[in-house]
Amino acid sequence: MAKPAFRCIECNEEASELHRDYSNGILKITICDSCKKPVDKYIEYDPVIILIDAILCKIQAFRHILFNTEINIHWKLCVFCLLCEAYWRWSKLQGSEQTSDPADIIRYTREWDFYGMFGLAALELAVFVCGVLVCLGLVQKLRGRTLDTRLLLKALLLSSYGKVLLIPAVIWEHDYSLLCLGLIKIFVLTSNTQAVRVILNCGRRLSLLAVMTGLSLETCVTLTFHKLQWHTQDFLQFQ
Repeated sequence: MAKPAFRCIECNEEASELHRDYSNGILKITICDSCKKPVDKYIEYDPVIILIDAILCKIQAFRHILFNTEINIHWKLCVFCLLCEAYWRWSKLQGSEQTSDPADIIRYTREWDFYGMFGLAALELAVFVCGVLVCLGLVQKLRGRTLDTRLLLKALLLSSYGKVLLIPAVIWEHDYSLLCLGLIKIFVLTSNTQAVRVILNCGRRLSLLAVMTGLSLETCVTLTFHKLQWHTQDFLQFQ
């Protein structure tokens, strides 16, 4: 099986190697034949610098992470981000159900509320990802191209790392928590857009269209869940 090609982080052209190993332990970064720049300058950088550039949504950093490294923590990161989001929602629900009676049944149902919030967060993420994949799949089919769904899925999950910022938002809770949540959401969606651009090597319009499609479907699921929850509560009150 042929070794998968690397990508130039500047022009996205394929490259057979990132560096060349000469005798006496001398390493030289490979120069791209297309743009005449180093294929991947980040191989000499500290991981902290790479992380900072990824936070700044630099497309070169995204290409380095997605094409020129073997990071396979996207599923673990996905579960951790879902736990962070579920904990934020659960903490808000817990704050609205304060009780002074230690024997109150609410105290014993809060754990199940957390599981419910985790399930809702997982459902929203699944709908968002499916919306992006379907949208891009249709566009690529119209263009006569194939879509690497596995790599795109990995890119979407990795680029959702911004959800871990929900934990500091819970710890340092203040009156602007909803504003913080909105800013975190915008940051995650911006990272998702950059990830789509990197995988498809497309413009901002297509990547933004795909992300907005996924966001619209996710919002519909959230609103539907809340409506069902309200109808259920109204039905129980009339019993």
